[in-house]
Amino acid sequence: MKRATFLLIFGVVLSFCQAQSETGDEETAAEEEHVELFTTPQTKMGAATSDFGYNLFRALASRETSSNIFLSPISVSAVLTQLSMGASERAQRQLYRALRYHTLQDPQLHSTLKDLLTSVKAPGKGLSTAARIYLARRLRLKQEFFALVEQQYGVRPKAFQGVNKDMAEINTWVAQETGGKVQRLLTSAFPRTSGVNTVSASYFKGKWVTRFGQSGAMQNFQVEGAAPVSIPMMQQDNYPVKMGADSDLSCTITQIQMQNDVSMFIFLPDDVTTNMTQVEESLTAEFVQDLSMTLLPAKVSLTLPTLKLSYSTDLLPLLGDLGLDEWLADTGLEKITAQAATLSSVKHKVVMETAPEGNQYPGITSTPSHLVYRVDRPFLFLIRDETSGALLFIGRVVNPKALTI
Repeated sequence: MKRATFLLIFGVVLSFCQAQSETGDEETAAEEEHVELFTTPQTKMGAATSDFGYNLFRALASRETSSNIFLSPISVSAVLTQLSMGASERAQRQLYRALRYHTLQDPQLHSTLKDLLTSVKAPGKGLSTAARIYLARRLRLKQEFFALVEQQYGVRPKAFQGVNKDMAEINTWVAQETGGKVQRLLTSAFPRTSGVNTVSASYFKGKWVTRFGQSGAMQNFQVEGAAPVSIPMMQQDNYPVKMGADSDLSCTITQIQMQNDVSMFIFLPDDVTTNMTQVEESLTAEFVQDLSMTLLPAKVSLTLPTLKLSYSTDLLPLLGDLGLDEWLADTGLEKITAQAATLSSVKHKVVMETAPEGNQYPGITSTPSHLVYRVDRPFLFLIRDETSGALLFIGRVVNPKALTI
């Protein structure tokens, strides 16, 4: 049995390393890989929104170097794309580059994104989102823009005055769009001096394909530079996963299948550390797609934290890190208003839950798993729609005890 286990691990590592070595650094090779992996408008759009999300996550991670952080990039892509519809040609090109749309050459870009959003929010996938633009009434707004966005995305931008009534209306709308799960996105009203604000929110609670038999048991989670914390964990023997190891990134990677073609990838460093820069820098749509095809099946004794989290932030300070400094100085929103309009905030909030439920039990075997995968130290995870390849959710967990919902 020890020999079989060793061969399995060796095969996983070997397959993973071969996949890594085949990804060349030359630009032409990367382009060929991209064409091979993403061949339809929807998968290309999924790759673009994912790469925007990975860039945004890296920008947030570099500022919050040792904290729990979470994002739902697809909802941010949705609201910034709505905003691009009001921009001049110059400003739109700048936004499209940050959103990674310049790689698409898709004349039906908005229709493709609309179809993608509809697909990833299909019943059973566990995702609900809200994305909307809020504009100061004093800007003398052009109603044509309101109608254009509503016609394309089914949500009408709204004018605000900067009072508590506005805040209550926005929070109520976000809660309705997310099934009551994302509450109090705003804790204070937009200032009367603000011009353009975007709001994006997501709630995710997917269901596993294979359920966990044990849940809620308190176990230790290692924290860098501090005593372990006791948190509720889910555990199951003989759990089917796909996995591999990367010596360059010093981590083990596991893909766990969820229902309706959604999966979770977990990047677990070999040591207890909050420094995941190497892993964060490696993340691209192509890299994760390659993982989904090269990680090898295994059955493991799997232990996962029971996650319940709520996280909110203003993403505006991160946009400069995505190459939008020039655009922020001159937003060129000429299709929204003839006046100079500045982007005042990019509010974002996410709520996520995991639970032990699934639609099937692990296969019955007389021999328990000899491979053990315990997520009991800081880790990075992402939730991905397998049909489109779109990144739905990404997070870094350094201390689950600090998570609140």
